[in-house]
Amino acid sequence: MTNTESSLFGVRFVGSGSAVPDRVLTNIDLAQMVDTTDEWIASRTGIRARHIADGDEDSVANLAAQAGQKAIAAAGLTPQDIDLIILSTSTSDDLFGTAGRVQQILGAERAVAFDLVAACSGFVFGLVTASQYIRTGVYKNVLLIGADVLSRWVDWEDRRTCILFGDGAGAVVLQASSEIKPENNLLGFEMRSDGKGNNLLNINYSGRSTFEPISMNGQEVYRFAVRRVPEVIEKSLHYANLEIHDLDWLILHQANQRIIDAVVNRLDCDPAKAVSNMGKYGNTSAASIPIALDEWVQAGKIQPDHLIAIAGFGAGLSWGSAVFRWG
Repeated sequence: MTNTESSLFGVRFVGSGSAVPDRVLTNIDLAQMVDTTDEWIASRTGIRARHIADGDEDSVANLAAQAGQKAIAAAGLTPQDIDLIILSTSTSDDLFGTAGRVQQILGAERAVAFDLVAACSGFVFGLVTASQYIRTGVYKNVLLIGADVLSRWVDWEDRRTCILFGDGAGAVVLQASSEIKPENNLLGFEMRSDGKGNNLLNINYSGRSTFEPISMNGQEVYRFAVRRVPEVIEKSLHYANLEIHDLDWLILHQANQRIIDAVVNRLDCDPAKAVSNMGKYGNTSAASIPIALDEWVQAGKIQPDHLIAIAGFGAGLSWGSAVFRWG
């Protein structure tokens, strides 16, 4: 039995959307701020630019709502059709949560809304969470949003971290298939956590009613991702009764091109199937997978019935994967 069986309702993926701030900060711009170069950053990360929030209009709530509006429209729905909003974010505008504000902006008055915090794994964890509400028949239309504004928590004098992060939001609408034809397009998933590595990537409370900037042990995070991410992808493929060569697309969290290349190599996956857009956006945490997904959908690369594996990994430590059929 797979981990998606034994339910009356299936899950379909019916719309996507994304939003990023207008302001672009290039590597050349960063070279004017810290001791670095475009070549140094690009060769080590694959990143050449990132979108940076500029004022209240680029809040997590506003970016999330923009992405959500596009996803709802792409699904052929209205905000009133949405039953549940899950906002995966680690940079909430409000420590009490931001999903309610997103609900208000969207005008999705019927929807229950809550935040989910799992850092760069947030979109994968949110997708699995959303699917359980659908599979058990509780909700029909779920809006899942990954949104982060990490530039708030970057030390712009620390060249080890300031080169990595960008801001943005991405969203998908998940919908219950009919009871008559309970087609389930979420084919398999796997989620894991290891708190022993919690100190490797943090935004710590400082004890002065604020938080410290992002701190990261990049070398250890790299080792963790390259070792653990292929395992969960293989596990989710196993649950889906698929092999890596069956996939049309592999969308990893857009943290570092070297990580993507290493995971692709370990899985013996066709590199042409590995989605990468971090060159334009940097690491947008929970937003990175849905932004990449939406970009490929809008470009006509992802088509209905395409098989997609996604994998997120990051602070916690947490990591997870899901395999699904688009549409």
